[in-house]
Amino acid sequence: MKEETINILLVDDDAGYANVIRHLLKPFQDKRFEISWISDTSKVIAQLKSSSRVDLVLMDYFLQNGNGLECIKKIFEEKIEIPIILLTSNKDFRIAIEAMKYGVEDYLIKEEAVDTMLPRTIINVLERVQLNKKLLNIEKEKLITQKKMEAVQELVVTMCHEFNNPLAAIKISTDILNRQSITPEQKEILANLNANITHLEKQIVKLRDINTEKQY
Repeated sequence: MKEETINILLVDDDAGYANVIRHLLKPFQDKRFEISWISDTSKVIAQLKSSSRVDLVLMDYFLQNGNGLECIKKIFEEKIEIPIILLTSNKDFRIAIEAMKYGVEDYLIKEEAVDTMLPRTIINVLERVQLNKKLLNIEKEKLITQKKMEAVQELVVTMCHEFNNPLAAIKISTDILNRQSITPEQKEILANLNANITHLEKQIVKLRDINTEKQY
């Protein structure tokens, strides 16, 4: 089976830990990891905007020129949609909760991200994000379908109303004409006309009933 490549952007100012990450992210299951490393947070936005080959960001919280949360906020404000996992040395869940507000998918303690924990977390995050996108697309399709149905229903109501008024006027006119002195041939024409009007009225009622059923 061909391995799938997952492109990771690591944001961390510790070269030693960057090597640890490379060691941890060996091929896992049917996935292999390509890692790009940035130590300067000021370059992260430009990197994400210029490259379409980043599947996920590993963001360290403690950085020399700021912190990871500040960088995450900038990514959020730039409306860059990318899964992010926040890495930190402290178990400060206030940071985790704050990070989640800006779209961070998961939160890992560096000391606990050993063995297969990190690759498993990355794969789980990407699968969850993909599933959420599919569900969102399904909801969008449902909404579009609903809007189309509402438009059709409104059109049907308008059509029924627009047809009923002239048909009623024609029926009144044929009734008046029937009371006049007219030839048998003319009476036959009016009778056929009335029959056709009745047929149209029945079809309109059926159309209206179908439209009503679709609303429930």
